[in-house]
Amino acid sequence: MVLLEGTGAFAIAASIAIVGGALGTGWAQSAIGSAAMGVIAEKPEQAGKLIIWIAIPETIVIFGFVVALLLALNISGA
Repeated sequence: MVLLEGTGAFAIAASIAIVGGALGTGWAQSAIGSAAMGVIAEKPEQAGKLIIWIAIPETIVIFGFVVALLLALNISGA
C-alpha cells in the first residue's frame, strides 16, 4: 500500500526539511543566546566571539533550504 507517491511526497519532504531546520535553529539559538547574554553581562570583551557562536546555528536553516530546493527541482523534473 502506497501512502503518497509522486509530487505530493516530494512536497511534504521539502516542507519537513524547512520546518525541521527552522525548529532546530530556534532551539539552538535560544540556548546559545541566553548563555551568550550572561557572558556579555560579565565580560563585554567576549562579544565578538559570542556573535559567531550565535550565527553558527543559522547554517541548519541553510542546509534545510538546500534540501528543500533539491527536492523541489526533482518535482519539476529539472
